[in-house]
Amino acid sequence: MKQVEIITIGDELLIGQVVDTNSAYMAAELNKWGYEVLCVTSVHDNAQQIQEALAVAEKRADVVLLTGGLGPTKDDITKHTLCRYFGTTLTYRQDIREHLERLYANRHDVLNRLTDTQCLFPANAMLIANQVGSAQVMCWQRAACTVISMPGVPYEMMWCMEHGVGELLRSLSADAGQIIHRTVQVYGIPESSLALLIGGWEDALPAQMRLAYLPKDGIIRLRLSGYGVTAGQMDAQIQQLLAILDAQTTDRLPSPADKGLAFATEDLPVEVLLGRVLKQRGQTIASAESCTGGKIAERLNRHAGSSAFYYGSVVAYDNSVKEHVLHVPAEDLAQYGAVSEPVVRQMAEGVRTLLHTDYAVATSGIAGPDGGTADKPVGTVWIALATPEGTYAHCFHLGKLRDQITDRAATVALVWMWKMLS
Repeated sequence: MKQVEIITIGDELLIGQVVDTNSAYMAAELNKWGYEVLCVTSVHDNAQQIQEALAVAEKRADVVLLTGGLGPTKDDITKHTLCRYFGTTLTYRQDIREHLERLYANRHDVLNRLTDTQCLFPANAMLIANQVGSAQVMCWQRAACTVISMPGVPYEMMWCMEHGVGELLRSLSADAGQIIHRTVQVYGIPESSLALLIGGWEDALPAQMRLAYLPKDGIIRLRLSGYGVTAGQMDAQIQQLLAILDAQTTDRLPSPADKGLAFATEDLPVEVLLGRVLKQRGQTIASAESCTGGKIAERLNRHAGSSAFYYGSVVAYDNSVKEHVLHVPAEDLAQYGAVSEPVVRQMAEGVRTLLHTDYAVATSGIAGPDGGTADKPVGTVWIALATPEGTYAHCFHLGKLRDQITDRAATVALVWMWKMLS
């Protein structure tokens, strides 16, 4: 199994001004090509830091990928640093000049003395074309390690990975075996309890397989990774895991959705899974949201094609909206309160009727930090599903922090709906 280290360069990454999305993208692509990412390091625009990080990475990785610091301005020092590191001098490349002239002509711009410095390259570097930007990819082979320096602009880096860099890396890993990932998504059990439940199975995993627990908003993604194994071996292990999980049920989602802990064997957001089954059935859904404030709506329409199944939402935060738009009786709001079973049931039924959908989901809760009582503490959320067969409602207790509560409430509503339909 070939191993890679990624070095991202730029002050902006280390002061929080820019989020490093490059390494996540590269790691995902490298896994597909049979590489294991050992380490991701971010360094300042500092020659000494770049050289030190590269010297460490060269000793333990088959490939080192760098991004950033290749522009025409004074803070872009990567090219000069690499030139010194590999003991060479800069040379002018006329073919790159011609590329830049074409690139800038297409942009209705002209080269100046700074952009012309993009034609200078370390004499002993192999260049890989970047057709969508001015900074070209540089590559060195020293001993058993390949060092590749790419632009930091995400779309340029992605283009280079998809083309010349990707072709080179795939050729280098042709005989390295494969990395296979399988994911099982679980809801309704704390992470520690899940670890105890499947501990015997996990302990018996072959040495070349690893299990990771990835919890978020009440969902735990169990990712099984196999290094140099076959798809058949991975699938056999997943079936063993599912047998353990399927034997367990959870009272976190009331009937008729109580079908065991595992709810998906694809690493896809639950709203995508829900949208797919609704499209397959030719059915539709709407949402009425109080405490979640539109988070369910955002997740349902986040992905292309959602107009085929998602009709819309009423964000009924104030009781007047619950009453006048969703037709929740004022006397029920006064008697039971907005966070109650009767109210959330009528919210779901009201939006289903209003928007003429097959299904509807509604939420009403106390997200805090204020507003909790002894009977209804912060974190109390009522969720209802209105379906052609009837309306179901259940009370959940989803934590103490406002964002945690509302994010989990949106997730619970979507998982419950998905489990009911799947």
